Amino acid sequence: MKASDDTRQYSPESLKAERARGRTRTRADAPARPVDEEFWRSARVVMPPPGKASVHLRLDADVLEWFREQGRGHPSRMNAVLRSFMEAHKR
Repeated sequence: MKASDDTRQYSPESLKAERARGRTRTRADAPARPVDEEFWRSARVVMPPPGKASVHLRLDADVLEWFREQGRGHPSRMNAVLRSFMEAHKR
C-alpha cells in the first residue's frame, strides 16, 4: 500500500453527510465534542520518550490484521496501546 492510498481529504460537510448515511466508523448519533479556543489553550504536545528497540514479536493474525486495517502507522499505534497498558499498571 502506498502512503497516498491511505490519505484522503474531506470537507466537514461531506463528512457530516457520510455520517448521516451511516457510511463512517462513527455512529450517526455519536456526540460531537466541540474544539474551541479553550481546548487549544490547554492542549499540549505529548511526545514519546526517545529510543526504540527492535524486537521480533509473535501476534495473533487477526490482531495484526486489525491494526493494519487501521492504516499507515499501525506499529506506532500498537506501541501506544502497549504503553497505555504499561502506564495503567504502573500505578
